Amino acid sequence: MSEPRPPFPPFDEHSARQKVRAAEDAWNTRDPERVALAYTEDSVWRNRDTFLTGRAEIVAFLRQKWARELDYALRKELWAYAGNRIAVRFEYESRDAAGQWWRSYGNELWEFDESGLTRRREAGIHDVPIGPEERRIFGARGDSAVQ
Repeated sequence: MSEPRPPFPPFDEHSARQKVRAAEDAWNTRDPERVALAYTEDSVWRNRDTFLTGRAEIVAFLRQKWARELDYALRKELWAYAGNRIAVRFEYESRDAAGQWWRSYGNELWEFDESGLTRRREAGIHDVPIGPEERRIFGARGDSAVQ
């Protein structure tokens, strides 16, 4: 059983922004176990062409992801919200083992249960190679407060 994760649905603009920022902060830790706690035990994911079910699969996926995507840094932005759903636009930067930097863009659709845990995540992501001089995301945001 998981601890509830406020804010809870139905979301208003402020609580949706809080939820997005909490997700960004957690993902920027690159800690798969911590990130997975925000999802239901039986959460269903689509990440690109990968389909996952449950926290154990999420943790394994994130471990592999962050072993490949070095110096990962992410920004998420609220796109829309309604009831128990939130849509997010995101981008992140990382480098591979050969030193090539990448910027990855995408959209996520989230659906939450009544305790504020994500029960469904759909993500479409596109990768673009960039030079080190093109980077614009350097680590987590300093202040985690939502405006």
